[in-house]
Amino acid sequence: MESHPPRVPHYIFVSQEAAERYAKDTDGGFYDLLEAETYWRDRYAFLQESGYVLRPRYRPGWKPSWTGTNRDPMFCEDSIIIPIPHIIDATRQADGRVVTIKSTRNDSREISIARHLSQIHQPENHAVPILDVFTDPFDATLSLLVMPYLRPFNDPEFCTIGEVMDFVRQTLEGLSFLHKQRVAHRDIGAANVMMDGRALYPEGHHPVRRKWSTDAIHELRPLSRTNCAVRYYFIDFGLSRMFEEGESTLVLGRTGRDKQIPELSSDVPYDAYRADVFALGNLYYKELVSKYHGLEVIQPLINMMKWKVPAQRPTAEAAERIFDSMYSRTDESMLRWRLRSREESTSERVVYDTVAVAREGIYQLKRLIS
Repeated sequence: MESHPPRVPHYIFVSQEAAERYAKDTDGGFYDLLEAETYWRDRYAFLQESGYVLRPRYRPGWKPSWTGTNRDPMFCEDSIIIPIPHIIDATRQADGRVVTIKSTRNDSREISIARHLSQIHQPENHAVPILDVFTDPFDATLSLLVMPYLRPFNDPEFCTIGEVMDFVRQTLEGLSFLHKQRVAHRDIGAANVMMDGRALYPEGHHPVRRKWSTDAIHELRPLSRTNCAVRYYFIDFGLSRMFEEGESTLVLGRTGRDKQIPELSSDVPYDAYRADVFALGNLYYKELVSKYHGLEVIQPLINMMKWKVPAQRPTAEAAERIFDSMYSRTDESMLRWRLRSREESTSERVVYDTVAVAREGIYQLKRLIS
C-alpha cells in the first residue's frame, strides 16, 4: 500500500479495510464515467487539438488515480463528476485559464445573441463572453461554446453591505446595456447570474468542488470581495430575444426561471424588457433582502421594479439611475458594515458585531496614520 507523502493531510488516507472496500466499488463500476460524461470523453481529443484540455477523468483510457493506494477517492480529483451533463470545465492550453464548455443546439438563439454581445467591448457589457465556438465533431446539429469559467454570484457569500451594493450596481448596469442593445434576457434568475471570482482564490480552486483546492485535497478560504474586485455576468441566452431596430418588444410565453412575473402569458402579449426588470428586482428580493438585514436602502427600488403593472416599473436604465442616486448618498462606513443573516442568533450577532466594530476601528486608525 502507499506510504503517506510528506505535507499531505492525513485525512485523505483510509484504513486497509476501507481501501479494500473502495477497491471493490471501483472494480464494480461505482466510479465509472456516467453516460453524460462519455459524451465529453469522446470529444477529449478534438478539444485538445482545438486548444482545450479536459480534466484527467475524461481522458480516453482513464484509470482511477486511487487504484492500488489507500487514498480516499473523495480526495482524488478524478473522482469528481460534472454536475450538469451538457456543461464541462476545461483548461485553455495557451494560458492555463479555466474555461467552461457548453454543448448546445445550432438552432438556439443563444449562439447568435451571445456572439453578437461578445463583439461589443464596453465596460457596461456584463454578458458572458464567447471565447470560441466549434461545431460538434460527431453531431453537426450541435455546437460547443467556450466561455470563461464563472461561479455562482453568491458563492462565497456576501460579507458586507458594500459588496451587495456593488452586485446590484453591476447587474443593473448589465441589464441596461442588454436592453440598449435591443436584447431581452427573458430568463433572469439566480442560476443565470454568475461571477468571475478568480481574484478571491489567487491560487485557484477546483471547478466543480469550488471550496476546495485544484487537487481537491485542501479546503480553501476566499479573500474578501471588499478587497478584491469581482465582476458579475449574465449567462444563458437560450431564451433571449434580440429585436430589430423599431420592432415591438411585446412577446408571448411563460418560459423562464421566474414564474412570479405577473404578466407572463401565452395569449396576451407583454413587454419583454419590463419582465426582465421584474425578474431582476425579484432576484434582489429573494436572494438578498429576504436573507440579510441591513439592505433597507434598496427596498424602495425593488418595490418599483416589482410593480404588478408593467408600465409602472422603471426601465432598466431608469432603475440604474435611481440606484446610482441612492448609492451616492450612502455613507461609506455603512458600506463597510457586515451583512447580518436573518437566521443569525442573538449570541452570534453580539460576537460578529463586536468583531465588525473592531475592524472598523482598525480601518479608521489606518486612515489616520496614513
